[in-house]
Amino acid sequence: MTMQMPRTQAMEVHGTVLDSLPNAMFRVALDNGHRVVAQTAIDPRFQLVKLAPGDKVTVEISPYDLGRGRITQRTKMTAKAQT
Repeated sequence: MTMQMPRTQAMEVHGTVLDSLPNAMFRVALDNGHRVVAQTAIDPRFQLVKLAPGDKVTVEISPYDLGRGRITQRTKMTAKAQT
């Protein structure tokens, strides 16, 4: 008999893209001061995703590995916030 651990929810945090790394990976500085390496939630071969340094993103982080995450969405910046 094997016991399975209950699946916990991923934490959603906001951050800013710092660098673009190989293989569609990005270095993201979170709003709480931590830095993580994140990948996009969708396959970049099927949909062109353009993320540049300075973009605001939402990242899901697993409680099991706090150094890695998944970029779930890019936050839209208003024209007033860009200036």
